[in-house]
Amino acid sequence: MSPPETASSNPTLETAILALATAWGGPPAAGRWRVSPEDFQVMEIPLLEPAGAGEHIWLWIRKREENTDQVARQLARCAGVRARDVSYAGLKDRNAVTGQWFSVHLPGRHEPDWGAIETNRVTVLRHARHNRKLRRGALRGNAFRIVVRDVSGDSDALQQRLETVASRGLPNYFGEQRFGRAGSNLRMAEHLFEHRGPRLSRHQRGLVLSAARAFLFNQVLAHRVRDGSWNRVIPGDALQLDGSHSFFIAAAADAELQARADALDLHPTGPLWGRGDSPVGAACRQLEEQVLACCGSWQQGLTAAGLRQERRALRLVVKDLQWSWPTPDSLVLEFSLPAGCYATSVLRELVARAADRH
Repeated sequence: MSPPETASSNPTLETAILALATAWGGPPAAGRWRVSPEDFQVMEIPLLEPAGAGEHIWLWIRKREENTDQVARQLARCAGVRARDVSYAGLKDRNAVTGQWFSVHLPGRHEPDWGAIETNRVTVLRHARHNRKLRRGALRGNAFRIVVRDVSGDSDALQQRLETVASRGLPNYFGEQRFGRAGSNLRMAEHLFEHRGPRLSRHQRGLVLSAARAFLFNQVLAHRVRDGSWNRVIPGDALQLDGSHSFFIAAAADAELQARADALDLHPTGPLWGRGDSPVGAACRQLEEQVLACCGSWQQGLTAAGLRQERRALRLVVKDLQWSWPTPDSLVLEFSLPAGCYATSVLRELVARAADRH
């Protein structure tokens, strides 16, 4: 199976990644973002604060145009520890200004001079001890401040779209950055499943497996956006409680469940493929089997890799969405998203990306 075949009529892998259905019609405006790193700011919302004592050092770091993994390696060198002794809750965009926590395991050892890693791109703002390492995914979410420049289009329609997104949400697609440049992570996944290509490091293997799962999820979600069921309950749906990973199966699409979905209390979900039988049934199971019928080798590869089958909400609720116009053609967006969700999925419903000018 070649990935583009999972998206009908898309001739290339990159097109299959980008050409996903929008929920509320095409974006009513165009503009540029990431003109400078300061135009795309991301700050982690942590689950907890360090306790002040323990064998792990937690560091709150502000970085600009720096890769998360590269900063982790700088911390390991500074502390004289192995790379695996440094952890973080999630990867952050390189082409941005970001704030995030890292942890370094230093049992019974004095802290080094963390200022040694500081540059005009990396600043250590806080550090404190804690009794546990920082684990992947251990954050409430991320807060964003994004500037869109050179905005053109129908301003009234954009205002209406912003209000719709704020009140009704949007499709919870994995962002294009999950798939690597021009889909490189998916090409490596294809090689992995076909037992060809170079041997991958543990980190690379994790990235490509996650990309493959994300691609399959996006195809199911895009189908449900096209048929109008991405925010509607269908028989056999696995419905996730808002703000939780818990779900239950809808025996039927009744009015009470749909009312809860309309109130953003419940969300239909899609598959994150792995071992185990799919929990969905009836019409939902039939739909997912139909959409992923050409992806059998990828499903088998993900199962063989030992990943556990999970569910992800099809709908993304954008928290605390605010917008302002500092100038007539520049739009500032501020909002927060749950962990694992993408600001680019918000932008694609609002503003088409115009070609950057340098």
